[in-house]
Amino acid sequence: MLALTSIWTTILLAAAVALGPLAVDMYLPALPQIGADFDAGTDQVQLTLSVYLAGFAIAQLICGPLADRFGRKPIMIGGFLLFTVASIGCALANNIETLQLFRFLQALGGSAGPVLGRAIIRDIYTPREAAKILALLASIMALAPAVAPTLGGLMVGGLSWHWIFIAMGGYALVMAAVTAFGIPEPLKPEYRQPLRLCHLFANYRRISTDASFIGYTLTNAAIYGGLFAFLSGASFVLIDVLGVQPEHFGFYFAAIVVGYIAGNLGSIRLARFLGPDQILFYGLITALAGGAIMALLAYRQVYSPWAVMIPQAIFMAGTGLVLPQCMAGALANFPTMAGSASALFGFIQMSAAAIAGAIVGALHNGTPLVMATVIATCAGLAMIGYLLLVQRYPAKAFETGKASA
Repeated sequence: MLALTSIWTTILLAAAVALGPLAVDMYLPALPQIGADFDAGTDQVQLTLSVYLAGFAIAQLICGPLADRFGRKPIMIGGFLLFTVASIGCALANNIETLQLFRFLQALGGSAGPVLGRAIIRDIYTPREAAKILALLASIMALAPAVAPTLGGLMVGGLSWHWIFIAMGGYALVMAAVTAFGIPEPLKPEYRQPLRLCHLFANYRRISTDASFIGYTLTNAAIYGGLFAFLSGASFVLIDVLGVQPEHFGFYFAAIVVGYIAGNLGSIRLARFLGPDQILFYGLITALAGGAIMALLAYRQVYSPWAVMIPQAIFMAGTGLVLPQCMAGALANFPTMAGSASALFGFIQMSAAAIAGAIVGALHNGTPLVMATVIATCAGLAMIGYLLLVQRYPAKAFETGKASA
């Protein structure tokens, strides 16, 4: 077993958390082909993404409390195994409805990695240290969306989209074994929560009425909605509208990953001389600038892959600054119920992502305009959330770097 504070533990946690974005990013190049194979419209194909996000959001509300009661490891391992079975179901689907069903089941299992990865970091570190570790974890984890679309595009071109889901299932099976044998149980026995409905509702009520939790969580949800607006529309905009080949999609996608990693690493360096909420503010300005530039270019009918990718890379640099601060700030006040807090945080985050993705899918008009407008709007809403809530109710434990009781 590795030490909990080891860099290798952080790497393994990043690999576990990466299962969530991997399940989205790897099959993005296949969306047009899935639609053609099943004779399904853009809205039906996009629903395989929204269904996944909805299932992901709902499952976290169950996964977090279970992990607060029984520990992080058994719930994470069970989630990976369910994800494996559901991935095989996706690969064998013979119509769009069956694929949607197994995508939902895939999400139920896949939620364990991200929600418990955040909780484990909070178990191990103080809130301010957690922001740095989350930024490092996000930088490592960003390798998944950098590589996944390229692999997915190559599979679509050389094999078929079914192999994408087989690869996902294999990855989840490996992560179940790695979690079982490589990572110690991080939850202290005295922090375990009783699994009673009244206690569960009391915990969620306490968390959901905490002003600082609301501020960080809504700010995060808005910026995450902008990210998933891009993920939902990118393959249709780049491949169908702008003529990018599926096998080249991943190379374009890598541009935004570079921006995201730059933001993550920047947040680590800036933490040496700026407070968390200052970093958050600068990240929001950057994201808003990227979203506004993309929307302006789309309104001016500048249709080019780089008119989408360069502004999105700027947006993602801001997102890389924002997300670690929001995650750590939202969990700062809840060391004894980090699983439940992480679950509610993730539920709101993924609900916003599902709504933004559904809007892009429903309103897509054959141009980048809808996607760009939703991204810019989400960035604006995130800034409003920061100004109205986070500035007024910062998490004291986060700002001081001390653990909250």
